[in-house]
Amino acid sequence: MIGRIIGAMVGREIDRRDGAGGIKGAAMGWIAAGALRRMGPLGLVLGGGYVAKKIYDRAKGRGRI
Repeated sequence: MIGRIIGAMVGREIDRRDGAGGIKGAAMGWIAAGALRRMGPLGLVLGGGYVAKKIYDRAKGRGRI
């Protein structure tokens, strides 16, 4: 369950970077979730770290940190 949530967040970040929206982010999130799940706990840590860094960078850009 946590792997799917992190995969969805990774897909959302990829989609935001692309800017076009649509299926690409969802597909990349699905692929990322599968890859993270196969990597086990290390994959969850890496995916969670990626999402946390993106959230931190966005908050820093808005002047909240």
